[in-house]
Amino acid sequence: MDRDEIETTLKAAFLQCEALSCPLNQQQKEILLEVFFERNSLADGNPLDELTSMQREILLEFILKQERENLAWKSSLLNDWLNDRPSGAVQFIRDQYGLAWLNSIKPIHWQEYLQKLRLTREKLQVGDTIEVSNGLWEWIPADAADSCDWFPCEVIEVNESEDDSPPVSCRIRFQNGEEWEIQGIYRWNRPNWRFLT
Repeated sequence: MDRDEIETTLKAAFLQCEALSCPLNQQQKEILLEVFFERNSLADGNPLDELTSMQREILLEFILKQERENLAWKSSLLNDWLNDRPSGAVQFIRDQYGLAWLNSIKPIHWQEYLQKLRLTREKLQVGDTIEVSNGLWEWIPADAADSCDWFPCEVIEVNESEDDSPPVSCRIRFQNGEEWEIQGIYRWNRPNWRFLT
């Protein structure tokens, strides 16, 4: 079934609901249509599956960077394309995949890959780029945790424990060259750092 056939079928179902004295309001109809099409697009597969793992990583880094800067990542790419400017590391999207492919990507597609990445990346490694919150060096009330400031840094050392338990500390380097050691990285300080990708 294509999109038009699906929409026609759902509209027939809406009419049956009305005939049975159980009508849906317009908002309910729109929600059902949106959810069904979103699920149906997932059944068709994730367009990011077509990328190589390196291309996917580059795209996810680009999306996250744009999101942190409160920019719409698709709009940034389209502006580059319309103005015939190169898009840097994500130029391959224009060259190899094109506009139709770009438009097929929904937030749920790239969020699915981010979730997979986070699940497989539970342990820190030297060279990881992470963000740490100011909760490491100042007290932040529990009700203000959403207002933390986050700072990018690089993991330069991971101190393994003597037994098989997770490492207990790591050393990080901020962009200004300052270095810090974080104790309890998987325990009490876990809420104070996050992976960038």
